[in-house]
Amino acid sequence: MLKPLLLLAAASAALSSPASAQAPMSVDPDRLTQTVRTLASDTFEGRAPGTRGEDRTLGYLIARFEALGLEPAGPDGDWLQKVPLLHTRLQTPRQLAFATPAGAVAAKPAEDIYLSTIRPEDVAKIENAPLVFVGYGVKADERGWDDFKGADLKGKVAVFLINDPDFAAAPGEPAAGKFGDRTMTYYGRWTYKFEEAARQGAVAALIVHNAAGVGYGWNVVISPGGENYDIVRAPDALSSLKLQGWLSAAMSARLFQAAGQDLAKLELAARSPGFRPIELKGVTLNADIPVVPEVVTSHNVLAKIPGSTRPEEVVMIGAHWDAYGEGKPDAEGRIYRAGANDDALGIAGMLEIARAMKAQPAPQRSVVFGVWTAEERGLLGSEYYAANPVYPMARTVANLGLDILQTAGAANDVVLVGKGQNTLEDDMARVAATQGRTVTPESLPERGLFYRADHFSFAKRGVPVMLLMGIAGASNLKQGGNAAGQAWIDAYTGQCYHQACDAWGPDWNLDGAVQDIELVGLIGAELANSARWPQWKPGSEFKALRDKAGVPKQ
Repeated sequence: MLKPLLLLAAASAALSSPASAQAPMSVDPDRLTQTVRTLASDTFEGRAPGTRGEDRTLGYLIARFEALGLEPAGPDGDWLQKVPLLHTRLQTPRQLAFATPAGAVAAKPAEDIYLSTIRPEDVAKIENAPLVFVGYGVKADERGWDDFKGADLKGKVAVFLINDPDFAAAPGEPAAGKFGDRTMTYYGRWTYKFEEAARQGAVAALIVHNAAGVGYGWNVVISPGGENYDIVRAPDALSSLKLQGWLSAAMSARLFQAAGQDLAKLELAARSPGFRPIELKGVTLNADIPVVPEVVTSHNVLAKIPGSTRPEEVVMIGAHWDAYGEGKPDAEGRIYRAGANDDALGIAGMLEIARAMKAQPAPQRSVVFGVWTAEERGLLGSEYYAANPVYPMARTVANLGLDILQTAGAANDVVLVGKGQNTLEDDMARVAATQGRTVTPESLPERGLFYRADHFSFAKRGVPVMLLMGIAGASNLKQGGNAAGQAWIDAYTGQCYHQACDAWGPDWNLDGAVQDIELVGLIGAELANSARWPQWKPGSEFKALRDKAGVPKQ
């Protein structure tokens, strides 16, 4: 493994930056490895929210921040912010089947269908609920698109396609270019589909699985094992969906055929703004599934280096501490899905940045390190913080996120997630140049990674964000180029993403992770020692939110 990169102050001083003469940012790969191996060990039991694994994780993180000399940054001077969560787990179904004109079709959990619930009830029961195909399930007035056309979905099951209406559109089709072509918008995310189905009053929502459209295989879909989480909500704010989930491609085709419909033809029809919902005649869902609901108090961990002259202005660096906890044994008998890369490595990088920053004179602005709970359950910890901020969103300069870093070695480039969103991408290019790297836009924008990590909770409030995520595109590795970078992505997402094999291994080469962590650290330090405010670029859907907040345009 290469020695840690040293980004020299002399090189930084040559840049046209308001805080150009930053101290070197040196990250130690051996310390990264030690942190990852600790957090991903069986002692932490997969770091699931509301478990003994959470208690141990919180204690470990607080001890690490204290040892580095950071201060508590949570409410009332505490290290922790309480996050009340609803945790549900489906039990073995008493009934789970579709009635069709050709007879009953049993649906095998995890094979034909994957389900969960975010309602605090001890049973999820649905009787003879008709299935209605609603295309991509998009209601976007600003784009002239409404897949629902006023259809009454109350008491019915909404069936969706994943991604945006233009995801598979050929040039010349009505949907082409309406939603950014291959770049997914929030309308393409499964979270949006379920939210919109609930707004339309549906009793359940099912998405037709398509690996290309969602960006991962069926093994990832079923990995939560029937568990789900949500922020605790008032009774009048509960989702209408008793069940939500996915249909396998094979089961989807079978149900559409039983209703006399051709799914492939309907997929084509759904790529037109004139599409109207189609009831799958004679096909209904019957489900009677016991649920174990519980309210658990989870926690975000918040630490800070106070600013010396403008402490009320905050640069935030984030990563999530949670993983998937205990599951069924894999082929090697491992039961804990401990997320060594996702996101123990991100936490390790955050701690290294904190170490480097604390060794320097106090920054002008405060630097807050947010370690979020329940990212894997829908960005819930960061969402709770953003809705209940300790530091106002209008005074939060930027949010820089670390979530999955490639472990295949040093790279000639850094992958940009969310091209064209804000001026932090210009900072990325400038600082990457000091590392001898260029910026490459994400190669898989159709996977919507900009909307799939904790920074998005801040973007929704107008805070400029930057995400480093190794699965966003094939890195141009110094050894093996883009082909080697793609091979790493294929192996990780195809085998170990959200699985027990997301574990540290002696084959890890952290040189590329070191590059990315140092880049985030340098940008964070620049922002913390300047009066500059990153800006959303014209055309970003988040620009108006920041403008409304009255943030200085610097």
